[in-house]
Formats: sequence, C-alpha cells, structure tokens
Amino acid sequence: MDDVQKYCPEPLWQMAQPLLPEHPKRHQCGGRNRIDDRILLAAILYVLEAGCGWRKLPASFPVNWKTAHRRFTEWTAAGVFTALHQATLDVLGAAGRIDWSRASVDAMHVRAVKGGT
Repeated sequence: MDDVQKYCPEPLWQMAQPLLPEHPKRHQCGGRNRIDDRILLAAILYVLEAGCGWRKLPASFPVNWKTAHRRFTEWTAAGVFTALHQATLDVLGAAGRIDWSRASVDAMHVRAVKGGT
C-alpha cells in the first residue's frame, strides 16, 4: 500500500476521484469485485512515470498489469487524464506555482491539415 500512497497521494486522489467515470454495476450472478480505482490510478501513474512496460508493474501493486492497462485505456478514452491534467494546472496556477515563462508548446498535438501553411 506504500506505493499507492506514493504514486497517488491523498490530494491527487481527491482531485482525480470526481473525474473518474462511474463503473458498471456488478451483475447479480456474481463476478469478481472491482479493484479499487485509487490502486489502479497509482499503478498507472507508476508505469507512466517509470516509463516501463505494463508487464513490468511491480508486485507491490496489488493489481494485474492487464487490469491496469485496460483501465488506462478506458480512462484515456473517457478523457480522464486530460481532465486531470487541466485540474492540476488549475490548482497550481491558482496557487502561483507555475512559471509560465518556462512553458513550451508541443507541436505533435497540432493537426496538420493538407494544404495548410
């Protein structure tokens, strides 16, 4: 649980939790219990920070790498990480903790239209 606290501390979790989509209701016939979203967010953030492959997720995270990857894919499609990034910038900006003179723009995210200049 130490890795969960390290990669998803309480302030980050409080910011991220409302951004997560509602999970589907469990079927009445049973099935596995859904793994806690905070554990999965911490595992996802570990993989993103470490730059390792999903299969290299340490055993200290009580989650299967396939589950972490699946939830990452779901949350990415739902716009969770874009919203979390914006929320983080809002909090840091309001606190005067962003030095915008050191900001840069990544042109990889700008669509190049055919015939554009």
